[in-house]
Amino acid sequence: MIINMMYGASDEQIAHVIAVVEHAGYQPHTIRGTERTIVAAVGSGGNRIALEALQAAPGVEEVVAITHPFKLVSRQVKSEPTVVNVRGVPIGGEEFVVIAGPCSVESREQLLAAARAVKSAGARLLRGGAYKPRTSPYDFQGLGEEALRLLAEARDETGLPIVTEVMSTEDVARISEYADLLQVGARNMQNFALLRALARVDRPILLKRGPSATVKEWLLAAEYLLAGGNPNVILCERGIRTFETDTRNTLDLAAIALAKELSHLPVIADPSHGTGRRSLIPALSSAALAVGADGLMIEVHPCPERALSDGPQSLDPEGFRKLMRNLAMPSRTMKPVSA
Repeated sequence: MIINMMYGASDEQIAHVIAVVEHAGYQPHTIRGTERTIVAAVGSGGNRIALEALQAAPGVEEVVAITHPFKLVSRQVKSEPTVVNVRGVPIGGEEFVVIAGPCSVESREQLLAAARAVKSAGARLLRGGAYKPRTSPYDFQGLGEEALRLLAEARDETGLPIVTEVMSTEDVARISEYADLLQVGARNMQNFALLRALARVDRPILLKRGPSATVKEWLLAAEYLLAGGNPNVILCERGIRTFETDTRNTLDLAAIALAKELSHLPVIADPSHGTGRRSLIPALSSAALAVGADGLMIEVHPCPERALSDGPQSLDPEGFRKLMRNLAMPSRTMKPVSA
């Protein structure tokens, strides 16, 4: 249930509503907007009649049932878009934000070359895999903590906040010491133990959609994070598995628009994984922007043909620079490309 407070409701009236929600057996989540406050009553098995009776409480404008199975991520609870701040970079606001960098951190030389290239082209965050989930156990699995140290060095030089994937609950604390944005990969979207652990960290989370997940399941995975106490969640559409065989995945543009319609959380697109083909990345990047995405995650490697992972879907620095030049449009502001 959602309890919409009246404009100008006092702190005492809001506190009374919160107390009733708790006494009724629900978990209260208070959202204070610029003009009014909303108290969301989340849970099951409580006294629903007690919540409905709040309609008559002082300071309450209306009590509304939440129709979606996901509650806290719903626009019914929070109509204004959420803006997630990642070390000073706002995602979900007016600026269209691009995250870029190599799939895997392979060496200091490779990472710093990539970081300098994406920074000069206008990227706002640097991505790079330290621990890599690979389908084959014989493929490159990442450099681990050494990669985290290299990412921190790249951040110190370029000023770009860093994004890297967390694969297990055991890695959460270690990676949180280095990364500014913690990524939940597609394979872990429904790793509920990991989601509960990440809900307790003081870091924003990038939640990728699973390759076979519905939009509802994706938003319910985000609900784990918000319900656990972490409101700073960014959704990432990275393509789903379909019958198509000529692309690695099918980038679901409709899911981006739908997620923006259903949820207040920012949504970005990953056309690198969404297609698996560098030739398609520019077109799909423009399409994602057109359907309302708040940003992109793009794989960029100084020399894609030598990449230890995902070379065919990685842009080289010149290809990324060209993409960034073509993305500029009046309705979104982007950082200028350096000369």
